[in-house]
Amino acid sequence: MTVQTSSVREDFKEIVRLVRPGSRVLDVGCGEGELLELLGREKNIDGRGLEISAEGVAAGLARGLSVVQGDADRDLDYFPERAFDYAVLSQALQAMRDPRHVLHELLRIAERAIVSFPNFGHWRVRLSLMTRGRMPETRALPDPWWSTPNIHLCTLADFLDLTEHLNLRIDACVAVNRDQPARQINPGGLLENWRSENVLFLLSRRAPPTLKAGTGDLFGG
Repeated sequence: MTVQTSSVREDFKEIVRLVRPGSRVLDVGCGEGELLELLGREKNIDGRGLEISAEGVAAGLARGLSVVQGDADRDLDYFPERAFDYAVLSQALQAMRDPRHVLHELLRIAERAIVSFPNFGHWRVRLSLMTRGRMPETRALPDPWWSTPNIHLCTLADFLDLTEHLNLRIDACVAVNRDQPARQINPGGLLENWRSENVLFLLSRRAPPTLKAGTGDLFGG
């Protein structure tokens, strides 16, 4: 099933496209539950939400969604392993106190993670820094530096380094730019760190390396 309304955010449309029908989905930082509601309608998911604000939780519950209040930086640790098929973190990684830990936990509790964030390497950000000499304010990063929730901004290249550090596999990657449909990209492409305003990844864990025959075990056997 495809999303019909043009008012739906482009990154939400892409998430709907990526999620299998009937999946178990945890939306981390679900806000007022728009994405969960959309996934329920379009993909008939078994959805749960985790949201730090009481107002967001109340709005999600008013929509008839299963939402609990919690802080992703610490409360993901209490979810059991492989409790979900997908864990979604949409436009919130940069607001986490410990993004590395959060990303690790997403792929402990779910088989796949869908993560999106504003790319601080985008040309508009670079141009703003170069010409104004101040922290950029763009549509992807609209708040002034003194009031932004974004405490760990990163570039596309930075995030690729983190996926390597955590031994994660990139199953899909798309760029979402203003007023344009999402487009699939090669995240390691030479120009994508300049061109991509927001990026969205579908991630999974790589299989651990197997011990080659004849190399012995860790104890030299």
